[in-house]
Amino acid sequence: MLKRILFVLMVSFATITPVGTAQAAIPWAQIIKEAIKRVVKAVDLLIQRRQNAVIKLQNAQKALENTMAKLKLDEITDWVKKQRDLYKEYYDELKKVKAVIAYYFKIKEIAQKQVLIVEEYQKTWILFQKDRHFTAAELHYMQKVYEGMLDETAKNVDLLTLVVKSFSTQMSDVQRLEIIDKAAAQVDKVYDELSSFNHENKVLSLSRANSEFDAKVVKELYGIQ
Repeated sequence: MLKRILFVLMVSFATITPVGTAQAAIPWAQIIKEAIKRVVKAVDLLIQRRQNAVIKLQNAQKALENTMAKLKLDEITDWVKKQRDLYKEYYDELKKVKAVIAYYFKIKEIAQKQVLIVEEYQKTWILFQKDRHFTAAELHYMQKVYEGMLDETAKNVDLLTLVVKSFSTQMSDVQRLEIIDKAAAQVDKVYDELSSFNHENKVLSLSRANSEFDAKVVKELYGIQ
């Protein structure tokens, strides 16, 4: 899936116009957004399955404890000895499943932030292109900056997909955590850069307003208080 996405992104880089319009840039971002949504959907399904497994294991554990409570004191020692391996298996599996669910929620959190990045880009880029305070050269520069940010977001989608698939492979917990931490750090970095870049451009536009009415229009355009 990600290979197809990256191929489309490469084609987009080759065909995009110097300044372009909102319509030229948004479909590219939408491809990334849809890929992220597919990752989130896959994670939701995996979480649901794991949660069902947790409930099943918890019920089995409760049944074992109830059986133990009904035994007479002199029978408990012998019974525990016979059931110890089975009980340990349930307990270990329960811990493992809970850990996996924690992974899934972290992956989903990262993916949701990636969606936020794409949506913020789409919304703000349309506004900047409507803003007459920016030159064609400045819009061209903005587009190049956004291209870099979206490229990083696409790479993060690739990382998240790798992690999701890792639960059916032999990847170790250490390797899995390294990938999750890397994706989290990268998405935070892109989000912060995007927020800062958008804010700077909004402030720049406002500083170029040549009248109170012009400034009011800019503030209303970007929701500046």
